[in-house]
Amino acid sequence: MADRDPVPLPAEVRAKLAELELELSEGDITQKGYEKKRSKLIGAFFPQAPGMDPPMGQERRTPVTPSSSSRYHRRRSSGSRDERYRSDVHTEAVQAALAKHKERKMAVPMPSKRRSLVVQTSMDAYTPPDTSSGSEGEGQGDGDGEEGGDCEEEDGGGGGGTSSSREGSISMEHWISRAIHGTSSTTTTTSSTASSSSSSTRSGGSGAAGGRLADVLAQHMHISAHHHLRHHHPHHHHKTENHSAPPDVTGYTNSTANAATDGIQVERAPGGGTAAQRQTPKYGNAELMETGDGVPVSSRVSAKIQQLVNTLKRPKRPPLREFFVDDFEELLEVQQPDPNLPKAEGAQMVAMRGEQLGVVTNWPPSLEAALQRWGTISPKAPCLTTMDTNGKPLYVLTYGKLWSRSLKVAYNLLHKLGTKQEPLVRPGDRVALVFPNNDPAAFMTAFYGCLLAEVVPVPIEVPLTRKDAGSQQIGFLLGSCGVTVALTSDACHKGLPKSPTGEIPQFKGWPKVLWFVTESKHLSKPPRDWFPHIKDANQDTAYIEYKTCKDGSVLGVTVMRIAMLTHCQALTQSCSYTEAETIVNVLDFKKDVGLWHAVLTSVMNMMHVISIPYALMKVNPLSWIQKVCQYKAKVACVKSRDMHWALVAHRDQRDINLGSLRMLVVADGSNPWSISSCDAFLNVFQSKGLKPEVICPCASSPEALTVAIRRPVEEGSTPPGRGVLSMQGLSHGVIRVDSEEKLSVLTLQDVGSVMPGAMMCVVKPEGVPQLCKADEIGEMCVCTVATGTSYYGLAGMTKNTFEVFPTSNNGAPISEFPFTRTGLLGFIGPAGLIFVAGKMDGLMVVGGRRHNADDIVATALAVEPMKFVYRGRIAVFSIMVLHDERIVVVAEQRPDSTEEDSFQWMSRVLQAIDGIHQVGVYCLALVPSNTLPKTPLGGIHLSETKQLFLEGALHPCNVLMCPHTCVTNLPKPRQKQPEIGPASVMVGNLVSGKRIAQASGRDLGQIEDNDQARKFLFLSEVLQWRAQTTPDHVLYTLLNSRGTIASSLTCVQLHKRAEKIAGMLAERGHLQDGDHVALVYPPGIDLIVAFYGCLYAGCVPITVRPPHPQNIATTLPTVKMIVEVSRSVCVMTTQLICKLLRSKEASAAVDVRTWPPVLDTDDLPKKKPPLLYKPSNPDTLAYLDFSVSTTGMLAGVKMSHTATSAFCRSIKLQCELYPSREVAICLDPYCGLGFVLWCLCSVYSGHQSILIPPSELEVNPALWLSAVSQYKVRDTFCSYSVMELCTKGLGLQTDSLKSRGLDLSRVRTCVVVAEERPRTALTQSFSKLFKDLGLHPRAVSTSFGCRVNLAICLQPHRLGKLADQGTSGPDPTTVYVDMRALRHDRVRLVERGSPHSLPLMESGKILPGVRIIIANPETKGPMGESHLGEIWVHSGHNASGYFTVYGDEALQSDHFNSRLSFGDTQTVWARTGYLGFLRRTELTDASGERHDALYVVGALEEAMELRGMRYHPIDIETSVIRTHKSITECAVFTWTNLLVVVVELDGSEQEALDLVPLVTNVVLEEHYLIVGVVVVVDIGVIPINSRGEKQRMHLRDGFLADQLDPIYVAYNM
Repeated sequence: MADRDPVPLPAEVRAKLAELELELSEGDITQKGYEKKRSKLIGAFFPQAPGMDPPMGQERRTPVTPSSSSRYHRRRSSGSRDERYRSDVHTEAVQAALAKHKERKMAVPMPSKRRSLVVQTSMDAYTPPDTSSGSEGEGQGDGDGEEGGDCEEEDGGGGGGTSSSREGSISMEHWISRAIHGTSSTTTTTSSTASSSSSSTRSGGSGAAGGRLADVLAQHMHISAHHHLRHHHPHHHHKTENHSAPPDVTGYTNSTANAATDGIQVERAPGGGTAAQRQTPKYGNAELMETGDGVPVSSRVSAKIQQLVNTLKRPKRPPLREFFVDDFEELLEVQQPDPNLPKAEGAQMVAMRGEQLGVVTNWPPSLEAALQRWGTISPKAPCLTTMDTNGKPLYVLTYGKLWSRSLKVAYNLLHKLGTKQEPLVRPGDRVALVFPNNDPAAFMTAFYGCLLAEVVPVPIEVPLTRKDAGSQQIGFLLGSCGVTVALTSDACHKGLPKSPTGEIPQFKGWPKVLWFVTESKHLSKPPRDWFPHIKDANQDTAYIEYKTCKDGSVLGVTVMRIAMLTHCQALTQSCSYTEAETIVNVLDFKKDVGLWHAVLTSVMNMMHVISIPYALMKVNPLSWIQKVCQYKAKVACVKSRDMHWALVAHRDQRDINLGSLRMLVVADGSNPWSISSCDAFLNVFQSKGLKPEVICPCASSPEALTVAIRRPVEEGSTPPGRGVLSMQGLSHGVIRVDSEEKLSVLTLQDVGSVMPGAMMCVVKPEGVPQLCKADEIGEMCVCTVATGTSYYGLAGMTKNTFEVFPTSNNGAPISEFPFTRTGLLGFIGPAGLIFVAGKMDGLMVVGGRRHNADDIVATALAVEPMKFVYRGRIAVFSIMVLHDERIVVVAEQRPDSTEEDSFQWMSRVLQAIDGIHQVGVYCLALVPSNTLPKTPLGGIHLSETKQLFLEGALHPCNVLMCPHTCVTNLPKPRQKQPEIGPASVMVGNLVSGKRIAQASGRDLGQIEDNDQARKFLFLSEVLQWRAQTTPDHVLYTLLNSRGTIASSLTCVQLHKRAEKIAGMLAERGHLQDGDHVALVYPPGIDLIVAFYGCLYAGCVPITVRPPHPQNIATTLPTVKMIVEVSRSVCVMTTQLICKLLRSKEASAAVDVRTWPPVLDTDDLPKKKPPLLYKPSNPDTLAYLDFSVSTTGMLAGVKMSHTATSAFCRSIKLQCELYPSREVAICLDPYCGLGFVLWCLCSVYSGHQSILIPPSELEVNPALWLSAVSQYKVRDTFCSYSVMELCTKGLGLQTDSLKSRGLDLSRVRTCVVVAEERPRTALTQSFSKLFKDLGLHPRAVSTSFGCRVNLAICLQPHRLGKLADQGTSGPDPTTVYVDMRALRHDRVRLVERGSPHSLPLMESGKILPGVRIIIANPETKGPMGESHLGEIWVHSGHNASGYFTVYGDEALQSDHFNSRLSFGDTQTVWARTGYLGFLRRTELTDASGERHDALYVVGALEEAMELRGMRYHPIDIETSVIRTHKSITECAVFTWTNLLVVVVELDGSEQEALDLVPLVTNVVLEEHYLIVGVVVVVDIGVIPINSRGEKQRMHLRDGFLADQLDPIYVAYNM
């Protein structure tokens, strides 16, 4: 039966065939019509003679599977762990799954990297590869000429193989339908003949295991395997549709066409004697006409409707459950079990017993006794032959030599280490065996030496470097076992890494060990009278085998001497080993199957082992087959990988004959994907004498040793079983013969029956070890002497694994003896055959369904084309994100593949896995070739890979994340409730005892103070008064970057210079009173002089930050804009800036001709003005304050003379400022509180201000703190950017600063001036850092101001030891609020350190004369204390409105003149635009009042509405910055409902892609949000304004205009 078309069909024909197929399966077309149309479609492609059967002749030329050479030679070098995954069935299934997806046309934006374009790859650009892509099993029915199959027979030659698989599946189905009390597990669909025949072939894995096998099985039994099938089918050759339509695997009968009318008709050559026992009833129409729930269906139509109903019942993605959770109990979606899920329905399974372990009389009483026997009676018998890398025998170890050398090792271990009184090693101690993989002889000698000395060997891998992937964990194992001596060979000892002195360094995590070389020449001979005590096998520990767990930790499984011996006996009986047999071993002899067969059982039976080192396999993959021929070996122990490699290379060999083999032990036969290697191997080597029944897969685990092994059968007895199971069923833990999906199948081969002397049962993998039902997958447990007994030193884990008492339904234990968990998942099938479906270690439970990592690897590898990744270098693991496991696939990419290709391959892999396993992949990462951590034998070190992934150290070159498709358990989006009326709010607050959130500072009217300045309404008058009364009192001192005084101003100097400016304005500028003047000065004295000059001239000053000379293009337009918006009629500045404004660069940036007149104030006129301006109305403008908000809006506010004076007075009272005080100010003097402190307060209060321009700190970061220390300042003001500069710049210099005498102990208040939520982390680290220099931690506090009121809170604290100076303020308080509640605008206090807690620092003490209320920004109603609302402020120093050209009145009145909608509706409030809440604290202030603390949470216009909740960017940014050390800064914003995260990377560009999964994870975990786009940029890309606040909107504009030049942009799907 031609399994493949000789002519690949074009895609459109395939598509049409798929449609036909569909019509037929849905009953829209008759069988006859279908065949007619089909042959018409394909006719053109078949050069077929009339009456001839499929064109076999064309295929005869290829005795090999079509795949053989071309495809494999390319891949051989990858030296991978896994060909076990190669299954063409799977390849075709994957192709079909992809074809399905293709119809859906996915368009995924490709991630953009630097220097690469963003391409919208759409899936239709891909055409599926033609059928001839080839893979081992494909076309195993291609009438293999050399097998002598005659072409007239349909199943010529190797074709029989396909049927065996089909037949296995029937047996399975039969057995299952029996298991579930006759309810049929298959859902009805009648299918086209062709597809069912093709697909049963396909689903059978790669077929040919049974060679030519009969087709139907007897009850529980397969039929003797030597008859050709003769199904005369008219159209065996129509095989094309596989790629385009999902093949239909329903009937599992070969001739479904007939099956619809009568039972299965099988013609059989005489000799099928068992046929009579066959059970037919289920397989006629009854079977095919039953629906899933066993309801008979009378006609096709209702079947179709039923199918429709079933599909409707089963939505693809589970819908989110409908609920609204009040308050904060934001429940994550819990996946509700779908009522249609397959459930186990069978009876409870019965524990299976193996045959009796028949003790043969001459079996030795212990392995040492066996060694002694053979070493003395046949010392010349060969025990072990080692090969060198050229495949030449390097060395033959005889039993005599093994015996004498082991004795020598034993004697030296016990007597030559340490001293006579204090031997280093005593019987029962553990020693490490460190031998390379190419020296089995030295290993065997050491191992048996330890057994003879009664010392416990712990064989481990050779540590290659000090920081080898798993070597640290192995070190922990050695430490816990108390190992002090390591045995090794001479060559290995020489090869270990050495320190310069020649010592072997201590490996990371290892205990200190003494290295002991076991070569005979280094050992002393035991005295004649010394002889080891050879006991019978007892309960002492014989050896410890190491096992690496899923998480990378290494455990030691202890095996007792009696267990070791019993295990050898059981293997001898199962494998029928006899004395002097030859066995070829390719496996690692230090552990597992290799150790058990080639070191232990071989010695018990005096067998001869031919050991093939891994290095030789790499050079010559055929070496083991050559050795089998050369030595006429009876047994070989291999892994499926070795079979695969042999297939790849077998072209080079002609004279191979495997006729001598009676048993080919496949060590990883329990891996479901090994079946394809077995089948393909058989297919190729059957012609070289390999008998089908020789292949013996086995299942083993470190804990239970050999769990099962298929026995080498005599000719004509039961052929092996196969099961074709539905992956969907498996993911729910039940066994269903695949019927419906047809794509997602897993073909299993049995691994034989239970070991002799053992009992096996299957228990539920989680929870109580209860027996599974017969059709349920569970963890296999065995009860036998021959298992491990404990994990060394871990009593708890030992109990859970080695002392399990399985219980039946009624809770009673099934046996009084303990069972051992094997770590394998599977079931006991018909005839007691054991099937393994996966490992507990590879299990990933996603959304309640179980998936096996190996299966997902297989699906990924089946995605064509494979040219982008290396076959065996692929890792699949799961990580916990948001309370569920998420699947991560990591593969190594070939160096020559392009971005687009890889991305396309990645998106196809995602679709394939979704199509076949119905599970989403959370993250798919490709890393450069050869960068994944390796295990000692070259496989991928999974736990290490996972660790690197989670630490962000994997450095992938391509990442595709799909959180949108995978994460289905997010909390339900919040619905806004209808607003509650005012009355209900009042009553509600009364009832619950909540206060309306309002607070106020001290009342200005009641404060008694001898304030002389209060007499004056205008600052200009205060200055004139000070110039007369205290002319020489210094008001301002400006420091330069060296910390020396650059200039200073006394009262009279300021007055005189201001007069000159006023004169100049009148004379040169011809200004009238009320004109606006822009002051463009660097921070310093000139700015202050110019400001008072304007007041003297009656003009309104506007301070503007000068353009940055290095960055004119971006800074000058802002200056120009402020000048224009403020309607300034003239610009005053210094000579230097004057030149800058007229420079070439400036004219490139702005239109220079439209500047108003520019006055240079460096040389002032000598004469003073005739008369100073006397302002009359205090409500007129004093100055305009312009600033750019965080959202990038330029806003100017009007400050009247009244407000200005009130402001200065409020600050004076709060900070207790007098002429005798000195205050250090390190702020930008252009807007807000910074300007007021720099220019106004000293004049009002008379204190001396020490001015430190923040820009000078870039030159000398210690400038500010040195000045504070030098001038013994008690009060200082700074900005966050200054604080950050000090923290980062002086972090390591605190000691040197201390030695220079820097002392901050006099500082009582250090206030950070800000218009944002206090940066708790920064202030805390600043306090901690400078605590050593005497800074009191409580001295640091923050202030809060905004556009409508430049300072609402300002908190200097009075510290205890300075109590005599007045104690007006309590400590600042930090509260912890629940971040989840905050998203719902509620404030819920929690304990520090509780999950989801967010620390918030009080923003400072409310200034005198300020009242605050928290109002609902939408309804404008007052809010209770437990709610987050907008902060509204009422105060004498509120600004009087926005100054705009446009005069937007509505906004103006809303922000500055708002009234509450109920409650106190009279007071006029200004809206700050910030969200916050008030808390009455426990602290009292000086007057004994408890004080109200204001907590600012964030700007209203910056908050993001996502999923119905309110998020503050800073919270998400804080989480993101914490995830990886290379993220220096982060900003988030939304764009079309997607959350965009921009991170600045401080590191190499290789690290950029590491950040994508980490960022996505942390935002999901902590904020329940899915990140839409992750943008990685260089340091300094995120724009920051002068106050150190991020300009997120500017960044957003830059992102949308594509101006960021990102390193990488990832679009999460």
